[in-house]
Amino acid sequence: MTDATILLVDDDERFRIQMQRALLRRGFVAEVAAGGEQALVLARTRRFAFASVDLRMPGMHGLDVVRELHALQPELAIVVLTGFGSIATAVEAVRLGARHYLTKPADVSDLLAAFARTEGERLPVEHEVPSLARAEWEHIHRVLDDCGGNISQAARALRIERKTLQRKLAKHPVPR
Repeated sequence: MTDATILLVDDDERFRIQMQRALLRRGFVAEVAAGGEQALVLARTRRFAFASVDLRMPGMHGLDVVRELHALQPELAIVVLTGFGSIATAVEAVRLGARHYLTKPADVSDLLAAFARTEGERLPVEHEVPSLARAEWEHIHRVLDDCGGNISQAARALRIERKTLQRKLAKHPVPR
């Protein structure tokens, strides 16, 4: 399909392996790194077309990784992928050299679509837009995670009744 080499930098081993396998199935070459230091070692020895960098990792912070990767390979199209998104970190990531910013949960289609946007649709992408119900389910779980699993605090942040939130959480994930 394409010879684009992608670097995935994420401390979540399960997520990293799932994304690598999905990219390989779509014909991409994908290298993985469990942290910033490992990613920089790879970037010093190999050229990458694209990189996906998690923000919160033990050791080197994702923004530092973005800055260093951009310094090593200025043409590298970097997408920041994080479960803890904010406008401030998105602006800072772009200032440091990232070309796009995604929040988790994201799948391989989301990542490839972000890469395609950074390159003017250079990559072939099959992207599904999530349903409104799926987007709501993902948002609720992101806010709940931000609140450390505290349902009362999450309900206040979402501006809904605690009981309503409990009912929504009892539902299974909505298909994309």
